[in-house]
Amino acid sequence: MELLSLLKIGIMIKSMTGFGKAEVICRNQKIIIEVKSLNSKFFDVNTRLPNGFRDKELEVRNLLSVKLQRGKIDFSLILEESADMGNFSINKELAKKYFKELTELSGDFGVKDHTDYLPVIMRMPDVLVPARNELDEEEWSIIKRTINQALDHLEEFRLEEGKSLEMDMVSRSKKIMTILEEIKPFEKQRIETLKTRIKKDVFETVDKEDVDMNRFEQELIYYIEKLDITEETVRLKNHCLYFNEILKERESQGKKLGFITQEMGREINTLGSKANDADIQKLVVQMKDELEKIKEQLYNIL
Repeated sequence: MELLSLLKIGIMIKSMTGFGKAEVICRNQKIIIEVKSLNSKFFDVNTRLPNGFRDKELEVRNLLSVKLQRGKIDFSLILEESADMGNFSINKELAKKYFKELTELSGDFGVKDHTDYLPVIMRMPDVLVPARNELDEEEWSIIKRTINQALDHLEEFRLEEGKSLEMDMVSRSKKIMTILEEIKPFEKQRIETLKTRIKKDVFETVDKEDVDMNRFEQELIYYIEKLDITEETVRLKNHCLYFNEILKERESQGKKLGFITQEMGREINTLGSKANDADIQKLVVQMKDELEKIKEQLYNIL
């Protein structure tokens, strides 16, 4: 699906994982732009630029930062010479360095009769480089346009991945709300069981005639209220609804969604600690499992 189509239907959750590629012919050379991104808390970029483009590195980094915002980014600008291009130069200093290192390596391995390193050296990276004049503004403008095309393709990839992540997280948050509803049948019985257990424990320790029943009932109500999970279930449901609402916003909200899942986790943990019921505890474990899977997906959200 194209980027504009995704924007029209309001899908703005973006994955940090993506790949984009674009090509252009400039100066009788094919220039290939490749950009790959992976998830990262920060903007971490690695650029690979050929000779003649080093002075453009800062501009490229700024362009990537504005477009991609966050993630581990690998950027490559690759030159492919056409068949009729024969104007090359040799990086002599680099060739000498390779020769020295190969000679030393041969000595380390005890190889004495092999000294024909030239064919090997000429195939080493950046030894044979095309002779270039400085880029003029028009040429750089063409290349920048190609970079933007590659970034647009990467953004399409991110949005497609984001659509899948959104569907999965919506499904899991709804599953948490479904499990939450399954707790209700156990709640009334849980309170009655607690009352019975407390009365049994008290009357096994103290004679019933020695107990102020009015005071006992007040203390029992207070204790039961402390174990009531109504507030936790209401807040957890509201957090799930809010989570799904934020997923629909037109800006990717990875950090905000992370904060909401923290609140969801807090309510689930409190609910579990108050439950004192094996059946409810099983449902709490299921909700925790769904929440952990949501959190795993959020690591990939921009």
